Amino acid sequence: MKVFKLIYKNAMRHKLRTFLTILALALAVMAFGLIRSLITAWYAGARAAAPDRLICRHAVSLVFYLPLAYKDQLLQIDGVKEVTYAIWFNGIYVDPKNFFPQFGVDHTTYFDIFPEFLVPPDQLEAFNRERNAAIVGRGLADRYGWKIGDDVTLIGTIYPGNWDFVIRGIYTGKDQDVDETFFVFRFDYLDEAMKRDSPGRAGQIGWFALKIDDPNRSAQISAAVDRRFANSWAETRTETEKEFQLSFVQMSGAIVVGMRVISYLILGVILLVLVNTMAMTARERVSENAFMRTLGFRGYHLVGLILGESLLIAVLGGLLGMGLLALASNLVRIALSGYFPGYSADLPTYLISMTVSIAVGILASAFPIRRALSIRIVDGLRVVD
Repeated sequence: MKVFKLIYKNAMRHKLRTFLTILALALAVMAFGLIRSLITAWYAGARAAAPDRLICRHAVSLVFYLPLAYKDQLLQIDGVKEVTYAIWFNGIYVDPKNFFPQFGVDHTTYFDIFPEFLVPPDQLEAFNRERNAAIVGRGLADRYGWKIGDDVTLIGTIYPGNWDFVIRGIYTGKDQDVDETFFVFRFDYLDEAMKRDSPGRAGQIGWFALKIDDPNRSAQISAAVDRRFANSWAETRTETEKEFQLSFVQMSGAIVVGMRVISYLILGVILLVLVNTMAMTARERVSENAFMRTLGFRGYHLVGLILGESLLIAVLGGLLGMGLLALASNLVRIALSGYFPGYSADLPTYLISMTVSIAVGILASAFPIRRALSIRIVDGLRVVD
């Protein structure tokens, strides 16, 4: 206990300097945790992907459509159990700034193949009965104050005109990685309007989602699907849902790399802050360490005192930083709910933050320890503080 008391007293000799060091470490740890949480949220869609689902899209790009007639052929491929489809709508709600994902889907199969979207049975039944019905995520409903029975009008961009919908359901995610900001409506409502106003665009969808019988055969089934439509006017590219989601992450790969670089720079800042403090401490205590050695203190005693002081400051900074991270992450989660619904500072982030703090504490003590052990007692006693 006396050792710990001595470590504490050493750390608090210069209270202002120690406090500022702890605060700087805390802010750096908080920033590191926020950035790491953002990177983690970027991959939320890939984490939520089911291993037994494949996505079949146009081979050239997702912006090109596939014929709805492909569905029957997909069901004939060995290993494919169920097929659903969807299309990107991209309408405007009141103001172009109000962005949220909007999909026209096959109402008879979509929620069976995507069971992570939890919809109450009575609401799903109402959705299936009414042609212009829509189901929205809980996060989206909360953002705009929508409730069951509300009328919502979207201004079409890809599909011009005003499109009137009635909210008949609100889904929740099975876990925190499920996006609760989707606006889902019936594809047949859109397709009927296309048949009437623009026949050339009718019967076309954005992508198919395939439920397969064995995830271990995903590569084999994907190849079979693409062979089926090879050399057609709409060739396909089929991949696992995880690969499909990661393709969107790769589009913004430079941003992710930039955030990783910033997080590494923050680690460097954390180290430099504590190294500077411990270096000042080492310069101030040269004669004191020499005197302690004349009293019989061994090298490992000095190592313990210096390392203990560095770890104490680092751990206090890490704990304060984790507390700030818990507060800040909630604010960031609310601010980014429309773009990163899976944003949160999870347990691994806190564990990594504390591990980094401890590692920095150990590294920052290396120079003071080396100086305390290498200087001769006579030379140390000559130093005037």
